[in-house]
Order: sequence, then C-alpha cells, then structure tokens
Amino acid sequence: MPVLEAEHVAKTYFGRRGEVRALDDVSLSIDKGRLFAFLGRNGAGKTTFIKIAATLLLPTAGVVRLFGEDVVRSPRAVRPHIAVVPQEGRPFFHLTPREHVEEYLRTRGASRESAVARSDEILHAMGLGPFADEPAFRLSGGVQQRTLVAMILATRAPFLFLDEPTLGMDPFARRQVWEVIRAATRGGSTVLLTTHYLDEAEQLSEELAVIEGGKLLYRGAAEQLKAKVGREVRLQFAGGFEDAELAPYGRVLHERDRTTLLTTRRAAAELTDRALGRGIAVSVGPVTLEEAFLELVGRGIEEDE
Repeated sequence: MPVLEAEHVAKTYFGRRGEVRALDDVSLSIDKGRLFAFLGRNGAGKTTFIKIAATLLLPTAGVVRLFGEDVVRSPRAVRPHIAVVPQEGRPFFHLTPREHVEEYLRTRGASRESAVARSDEILHAMGLGPFADEPAFRLSGGVQQRTLVAMILATRAPFLFLDEPTLGMDPFARRQVWEVIRAATRGGSTVLLTTHYLDEAEQLSEELAVIEGGKLLYRGAAEQLKAKVGREVRLQFAGGFEDAELAPYGRVLHERDRTTLLTTRRAAAELTDRALGRGIAVSVGPVTLEEAFLELVGRGIEEDE
C-alpha cells in the first residue's frame, strides 16, 4: 500500500530569467518499507520534489499525500511522521554529535533516557563513537554530514527523506551509512533517497525514478532501466578502433586511454571477435547504472542544467 502518493505535481519559479518549471506533471507512489531512489542531475527537480513532499515548499499544482494526509492542507498531521536530511544542511558548530542527536530526539518528544540510549546506538552504528564528544567545528565535513544523517536515522520516523545523505563521505563511511539505512527499512521505515552516487542507488534501492528537466523519465528497477535503454554490454578497447567504425554499434565514450562502447550482446560478440583477430585488448562487462542513466538522459549525472 502506498504511503506517499504524488499526483500531477508541478512547481514553477519566477525570477530574473523568467519562468522556470522545476517540476512538470510528476506522479509517483512509494509503498511502505521501500527504499526508493530519486535520480537526476543538479537542477533536475529532485530537491524541489522532496521539499514539497516534506511540507517545506508549496507546489504550483498537483497534490502529495503522505500516510493519506495532504501535505499542503494538513502539514501538522504529516510532520510527526517524517524526518529530513536536507542537501545543504549544516550542524551547529559548537554542539557535539552526541548533543545533536540527543537534543533533536528531545525536540521530537523522546524522553531523556530514550534519547540517550538511541543516541549511543546510532553513534556506534555510524562509526561516530570516536567523535561523539567533539564540537562540530573540529570535525571534517564528512563527519559533520554523518552527524546530520545520524540525527534523522535516530528518529526511526516512518518516512525518511535523505537528500544526498553521503555527500562528502569517504567510501568506508558511505558503506556504514548504507547499513544503517538498510536497517531503517527493515525496521519499517520508508526511505526516499536522492544521490549523485549511482553505485549507491544501485546498492540500496529496490526501485528508482529518473527525473530530467522536471519531468519523470523512468520509474522501475535498476536492471529494468538497463534493459530499457537497449544497451546491455560495455566493451573497452585499448585503441585499434576508430569512432566511425564503432558508432553504428552504439554509444562511444572515451575514458583516459581507452575507448568504451555501450552496445547489444550480438554486437559485442561480433566486435570482440574482430578485436581479437586484430590483436586488440578488449574487456567485456555489463552496462552500469551510470551508463544507463547517460543513455536515458543524454548527459551524465554530474552535468548541471
């Protein structure tokens, strides 16, 4: 059963450059206990959608319901059931991670005993124990970000909005956070995640959506997206082929000293034989989610609007 339902949501901004349509007729639903990834480039509309769904921004048109409540008409009924990691959040520089988590839980109605116990639990789970009593201004940006995520995950809120939660973290810290997010969904929370790390989306999400220019281009599983774009295989060649020779078989990319081709299985078999016949080194593997995103959108996720 859906806990979030969005119907024909639109958001238009007006500024010096005129009218900007940040969201354009976006409809989707998310079932209870799911981890749903929302993917798109900077400016595609992801954060605007989260702000609307989290009662922080009014839509121009359409409706979003959380747990059956209209987020515009009944924000006070929605807010106790959600928690949000904002993309541009910052900790209070003179508070420690422990104080951040405990005080946030207290503001949400937890008893002191419960806040202390849950703070200890989340700080340990997210590898923040060694930094728990250090003021935030002494901590690295990655540890500050982990502190903000710990505050939200400690709430055990039924719906968690995580907007770029692992931004600035090292690979080890990211994986610690992934485990805590997985634990939250196992505990019954529903998670809406935005991320620029497509390996993160592929590892965590049960379902994902791709948004571009405010429009929803795709919704489904990562594997289905790879199948949808019609490129199943990536070939990498260490030279030996001209772009004009490869272009009829798919998309040609250049990465350092290698040429990459995204193509079909049949073409991959033909080109692999041709490469080996010429003595050209070739590697074969499945198309990644990042490459499928590139095929669908036409530009990489790091490219801004």
